[in-house]
Amino acid sequence: MQIIRVDSIDDERLAAYVNLTELQLRNRLEPEKGIFIAESPKVIDRALAAGREPLSLLVEEPWLEGMAGEFADIDAHWGPDVPVYVASPEQLRRLTGYRLHRGAIAAMRRWKLPTVTELLTRTRARRVAVLENIVDHTNVGAIMRSAAALDVDAVLVTPSCADPLYRRAARVSMGTVFQVPWTRIGGDDIARDETRRDRSHALREQASRDRSPITQAQIDDVVANGGADGKRAWPDAGLAELHGLGFTTAAMALTDDSISLQALTDRLELPADDPDYVDKLALIFGTEGDGLSRRTIAHADLTVKIPMSHGVDSLNVAASSAVAFYATRVRD
Repeated sequence: MQIIRVDSIDDERLAAYVNLTELQLRNRLEPEKGIFIAESPKVIDRALAAGREPLSLLVEEPWLEGMAGEFADIDAHWGPDVPVYVASPEQLRRLTGYRLHRGAIAAMRRWKLPTVTELLTRTRARRVAVLENIVDHTNVGAIMRSAAALDVDAVLVTPSCADPLYRRAARVSMGTVFQVPWTRIGGDDIARDETRRDRSHALREQASRDRSPITQAQIDDVVANGGADGKRAWPDAGLAELHGLGFTTAAMALTDDSISLQALTDRLELPADDPDYVDKLALIFGTEGDGLSRRTIAHADLTVKIPMSHGVDSLNVAASSAVAFYATRVRD
């Protein structure tokens, strides 16, 4: 390793750690060449074990000796030229905004995500979690950790869901984000937002040429529906793809026709020739505030709830996912 001591976190060589936003790190034009930040030795270890390429490390001086194992692993697999920048604990506290429990972070290269079909076919998935627009990075990280612990085969995140590689999400996941196979379903959020702007602009221009009035509601409807065919990448196309792969889709939501989680697990134990038997299951969890969209609930095969006691109306999405993962895990 190249050990390089820095005098200031303003050193231009630390730009990936200091100056780049998470969005810039992702590198929207070439995601596989983008960067993510792995924070803490545990997360770094699991990223390295998953074959993720380190670009540089930033380590507190007191932890330099304790990282010898990671340095040896990087030297063996990636060569001796990966730089290790060394800073004081105070410098890293200024950079991250808090005192690191163990002072090491790494800039690592992103990888090209597989398609949903590629991922679920390769993993022979029978249990899948779908995260619809969950925006809290802590919840995404916690769900990833539960998915790893409770034998979920793959996690799919919808266009507006928080990035599982965001440094807080990866840290809360304890690095399990590198163990659980995952990809995006329904397209990438950045591509979607750019498409939305393009469609909105084109629609306004057309209305101006035709001298016809157009409301914002009309614009929003065309943009959301994904064009003239009215098909949305999520949930329409995404759910259709899951159905085509043989998955029963279960929307986790409190509705009048929701079945209980126990009723769902009972279906998992039925004989394979029973019409209510469920084999491959995709559990869909909604955003923290509003839950799942009405369109997702309408297009899912089942709507499932976890019965509550003592007047509690719902669980945090990270807690509810753990309960559902454990109850529906494959037992054979």
